[in-house]
Amino acid sequence: MVRVVIVDDSALVRTILQQGLSRDPEIQIVGVAPDPFIARDIIIAQKPDVITLDVEMPRMDGLEFLRRLMPNFPVPTVIVSSLSKRGSKIAMDALDFGAVDIVTKPEADVRRSLEKMIQNLIFKVKAAAQVDVSDWKGRKLRKTNNHPIATKALHVTTDKVIAIGASTGGTTALKDLLVKMPAGSPGIVIVQHMPPKFTGMFANRLNNECAMMIKEAEHGDQVAPGKVLVAPGGESHMSIKRIGGFYKVCIQEGPRVNGHVPSVDVLFNSVAEYAGKNAVGVILTGMGKDGAEGLLKMKEAGAKTIGQDEKTCVVYGMPKVAYDIGAVDAQMGINKIPQSLVRMFEK
Repeated sequence: MVRVVIVDDSALVRTILQQGLSRDPEIQIVGVAPDPFIARDIIIAQKPDVITLDVEMPRMDGLEFLRRLMPNFPVPTVIVSSLSKRGSKIAMDALDFGAVDIVTKPEADVRRSLEKMIQNLIFKVKAAAQVDVSDWKGRKLRKTNNHPIATKALHVTTDKVIAIGASTGGTTALKDLLVKMPAGSPGIVIVQHMPPKFTGMFANRLNNECAMMIKEAEHGDQVAPGKVLVAPGGESHMSIKRIGGFYKVCIQEGPRVNGHVPSVDVLFNSVAEYAGKNAVGVILTGMGKDGAEGLLKMKEAGAKTIGQDEKTCVVYGMPKVAYDIGAVDAQMGINKIPQSLVRMFEK
């Protein structure tokens, strides 16, 4: 059983989440709280496996609660957020303070969207229960090191592509990787499983901290040296195609693949087809198997492939499946992946 505490200032939302999560026989609600002060006492008494946490609450918002909770009583936390500008910003901040994932509250077509949200939340609560957050105990927030690694000038060519896939824990892993990539690195395309609207905010934050230019991808964007394109969350997949002398991204609606839109496999399959040996594939922390088969296709097409190791993964799911099926050339910690990529493309 996954023991869950629900924290939300709305009585209606608490009821909806409690009834929705309780439908799953593997989830037990052990407490509900209207604010962080009551939640703190319930969490200490019940020692839940997972917390669902609203971010916009009176008296103390979810971010401040998480900031205080994680160093003292680390618990895997799934943020349940509105898509308001303020709520989205706090939810993104929460990922930096120990939250493992985000689920968005429906705003339109509530009846249809609510069922989809509950199913998504059930999946992410179960995934969060497997995440080890014990290293947050006693942690002091450190300043981000924004200095890219020193390296020789890279060989600049549109023929080279780095494709990266990530899910749970990937926002932190991607930040750790991208801040160390030099400005002239080959073009990078990324699928990070996130709700709609959050990917643009995520890309903007990375852009402010990294030497490369980072943006949410738009249909027709060119994959070019010095540029990182992040697939938009929502109902569309991202792939690449070779058009003339350049690679460009295609953003197209499509069915879920491995339970996800956008899917890492869709991106990796297109990179295998159009870039082949001129590409490098990287699969990072995440629940499930999305990206494993695509990474294998990339390897079979001549691409180099890297998997994040178990020790540095928040969830050693996607990289493990990729490793087990023989899709990974080299497995390493997230801190070593940037240097490895740089060496691959040095002139």
